[in-house]
Amino acid sequence: MRSHKQPSRFREASPASRRTFVKGLAVGGALAGLGLWKPSAWAQTGSRPQDTLSGTEFDLTIGETAMNFTGAARTAHTVNGSLPAPLLRWREGDTVTVRVANRLREDEASIHWHGILLPANMDGVPGLSFNGIRPGETYVYRFRVRQAGTYWYHSHSAFQEQIGVYGPLIIEGREPSPVQYDREHVVLLSDWTDEDPKRLFAKLKKVPDYYNFNQRTVGDVIRDVRTKGFQETLAESRMWGQMRMRPTDLADVSGYTYTYLMNGKAPAGNWTGLFHPGERVRLRFINGSSMTYFDVRIPGVKMTVVAADGQYVHPVSVDEFRIAVAETFDVIVEPSGQDAFTIFAQSMDRTGYASGTLAVHEGLTAPVPEPDPPVLLTMADMGHGGMGHDMGAMNQGAATPPDPHAGHTMPDEPVTSAPPAGHDMSGMGEGMQSHPPSEEGNPLVDMQTMTPTSRLDDPGIGLRDNGRRVLTYGDLRSVFEDPDGREPGRTIELHLTGHMERFAWSFDGIKFSSAEPLRLTYGERLRIVLVNDTMMTHPIHLHGMWSDVEDDTGQFHVRKHTVDMPPGSKRSYRVTADALGRWAYHCHLLYHMEAGMFREVRVDE
Repeated sequence: MRSHKQPSRFREASPASRRTFVKGLAVGGALAGLGLWKPSAWAQTGSRPQDTLSGTEFDLTIGETAMNFTGAARTAHTVNGSLPAPLLRWREGDTVTVRVANRLREDEASIHWHGILLPANMDGVPGLSFNGIRPGETYVYRFRVRQAGTYWYHSHSAFQEQIGVYGPLIIEGREPSPVQYDREHVVLLSDWTDEDPKRLFAKLKKVPDYYNFNQRTVGDVIRDVRTKGFQETLAESRMWGQMRMRPTDLADVSGYTYTYLMNGKAPAGNWTGLFHPGERVRLRFINGSSMTYFDVRIPGVKMTVVAADGQYVHPVSVDEFRIAVAETFDVIVEPSGQDAFTIFAQSMDRTGYASGTLAVHEGLTAPVPEPDPPVLLTMADMGHGGMGHDMGAMNQGAATPPDPHAGHTMPDEPVTSAPPAGHDMSGMGEGMQSHPPSEEGNPLVDMQTMTPTSRLDDPGIGLRDNGRRVLTYGDLRSVFEDPDGREPGRTIELHLTGHMERFAWSFDGIKFSSAEPLRLTYGERLRIVLVNDTMMTHPIHLHGMWSDVEDDTGQFHVRKHTVDMPPGSKRSYRVTADALGRWAYHCHLLYHMEAGMFREVRVDE
């Protein structure tokens, strides 16, 4: 839950070339001292290394700093004057004290420690954990560090995360690392817009595909007719129309407005991480963006994934991985044979990229690959394939012929929701998905999946059969057994729901403002099943507790704090309710959360 008190102090983004948006400025960053903004004592320059703060006592100040990534000065909300915020280094077992001061003129502020186990009043969610930090006030976070690994922190107030309040957090373990390496670099990926995010959100509410410029053309239709035939092309077009979306709808916000950053630098800024030949280098990747999924690779270098969301996994060697918003992945690389390698992170919709360099010394670059071609969603991506049953059985008396692409229903067409759980599903086909009554006839629900699967072994849209070895969730296996050991005592099924044309997002068709809290009993072990009824991908984050993802046999698979949910997917995970209090549970796409995909979880004795 976030405050909506943020005033509008942004100018509309000025027209710029695609090159400006993709590449950004060579020296993007704070403008203090350049006559464009009142200097702050801690103001950074574009070329200065990121500040690192370590120990047990920290002072962080949230304020305003002028930033320039595209050729136009904009106001960012920053921590200690830097974007991203300073790198914090803690030690497992220590008690840390973090004093966060709000020096904004009007706005409430907050810091949430993403994925960190702590008391509820230290979690940093205004309206749930505490009342937020008012201008001129300081809030003291104090708690014992109970874990190790790669994490991050960010604001949970209004759109401050979008405009700069986010930073990396590294926790050293009490025990020596099981992974051997010679040096490490944090690689924090993010998205920046020159627009006021409140105006950006308003545009999405009015025209959800405002930032989608990968639209289909008449030429595309003609090519489809030639390859698929007129009838199949027409049938697919009709289906997309019923779903009120386009096969290019991979992301709500694109490179049209976003500049993609690596450690606060646009591609032209060339963030550089050094290495010596023969070294093993640990790269700690963090996706601190508001809306962007990145596909990451280092041409010419294999990556061995050793940790996910701060927790060690059995090593797996890959060429590429997709990192959802709020996820973290640690990889080991051994660059050799040349002096420089490009770290390339393209957006999932292929409208831009972040990039930097691994090099033996500063000032070197390597070739930057061309982004992959834009990809199109297919009916199979939507969970539409392989049903083979008559969808007319799902209609209210409608005589609809069998549709070989069927797999979703469109509730505000003349179609009802699927029968409720426990209803006799005979004759409806194998694996038919039931839906909660709250979705039935709901104007906030435009789609329901009927044959969802886990897709744990699917690399994802745009990454299949690309000639590279791509990481999947199926590859991620924790190095430890189920830490709880108990079988879940009950199951909660939640559906991710939305309406594309209204840009409305929710759980079970109920927006946060109308939803009752999910109530858990302290100490219980339960199973949460998520079903994605939407056409979009959602990273789902439960505060305060781990999410232990299960495999397709219902066995513990991998521990995470953020669970990615592709369209048409169904994934389950176990949760131990070992943290009393009120907790946030939401989609980590910022504008989806703001539009209603948020629930409160209460853990009571």
